Amino acid sequence: MSRSIPFSEPSYLCGLPSPYYNDSHLRWQQACRKFVTENLHQHALEWEREEAVPAQIFAKFAQANMLIPTLPAPLPIDWLSRLGIHDILGVVKIKDWDYIHTAIFSDEMAGSGVLGPSASLTTGMAFGIPPILKFGSHELQERFLPELLMGKKRTCIAITEPGAGSDVASIETTAKKTEDGRSYIVNGTKKWITNGIWSHYCTMAVRTSGPGPKGLSLLVVPLLDYPGVSMRQLKVTGHGTSGTTFIELTDVRVPTSNLIGKEGEGMKYIMTNFNHERLSIAIGVTRQARVALSTAFAYCLQREAFGKMLMEQGVVRHRLAKAGALLESQWAWIEQFVYQMTRLKKEEADVELGGLTALAKAQAGMVLDECARCAVLLFGGNGCTRTGKGEIIERIYREVPLARVPGGSEDVMLDLAVRQLVKNYQNQAKMLERPKGSSKL
Repeated sequence: MSRSIPFSEPSYLCGLPSPYYNDSHLRWQQACRKFVTENLHQHALEWEREEAVPAQIFAKFAQANMLIPTLPAPLPIDWLSRLGIHDILGVVKIKDWDYIHTAIFSDEMAGSGVLGPSASLTTGMAFGIPPILKFGSHELQERFLPELLMGKKRTCIAITEPGAGSDVASIETTAKKTEDGRSYIVNGTKKWITNGIWSHYCTMAVRTSGPGPKGLSLLVVPLLDYPGVSMRQLKVTGHGTSGTTFIELTDVRVPTSNLIGKEGEGMKYIMTNFNHERLSIAIGVTRQARVALSTAFAYCLQREAFGKMLMEQGVVRHRLAKAGALLESQWAWIEQFVYQMTRLKKEEADVELGGLTALAKAQAGMVLDECARCAVLLFGGNGCTRTGKGEIIERIYREVPLARVPGGSEDVMLDLAVRQLVKNYQNQAKMLERPKGSSKL
């Protein structure tokens, strides 16, 4: 049994038995780690300092079909087969791909501890393409999917606005039909749009009718070099390489054929898309917490204070133990979630796991906060310094808010989780109620 620094790896990678992972999953994990380490992680910290990932890295991932794993499972087999994609890295056939393979990919992509570089490659495909796959017309898919799936063009998801974050129903960007009914004229702003600055298109939430959720629709809107579209990159707390973007839309003419699904159904489409996004965030953030805590553990085995190693101090062991218990509990919960995703139909998972996915995403941010804070305190001054031994710890701690806000702010997620649980319980209880006038037997 291999012996790694405690808390540095999930237990299944430490030689311990697990009911979740089969030979296909284990082969994929090894191949994925090798590819991601060679092509991303060995330079991730350097690129994050420079706030730019070289353009050829996206091309390299696309050529290796290593953007495809960021899509929700099961993969779009028909489309991928048409495009000549039959396996990933030669180790997993696309027809055998399940959500555990997806989770392994999300976990490995976060392995450097800085999430900006991986987000710069995958976020647009992960969350911008699924609505087209699930709800787009045949004609819409034919126009956009070949180039997007092959990585020849880039896309993103554009929901958030300056005045509407987690409160999606308050979106103000409008899409009004022209008199001839052939185009929408789009006006408004989108903010904090990951990958937007490089994207040729985006899956955008727009208001096509009155107020509230029933007035929302999804539209494929062209971005790069398109008339009426202005974009600029935003400086945020972390993820400097991820291309966080502010988008202004002024009388942008978009064909009505770019509508995804039906008018007024946008809120439903957005909500189903959020489940994959939030679970992906939870997986990556939990790995980031793992990097922080295991790095602190290793440091405490080397650093002396008051005449002995930090690890010999009871208070240090106590702090590591508390954070470690939270970390491993969170990962066990995520593994359970992912396994359930492989056994439930998408429609069932959306109902049964939707609220709990929001809760898992919120909990991941809390766990990261605890692990990162633990690491900073144990690193001391080094953990507060942007260079040297504690650089990765300082950077992870600075990125904690980016785990707790994007994809649904923490307080909103906690409330959503309980409301969904109550709704499911009441619906089930109603089904079990005896019709009036029926026999008591």
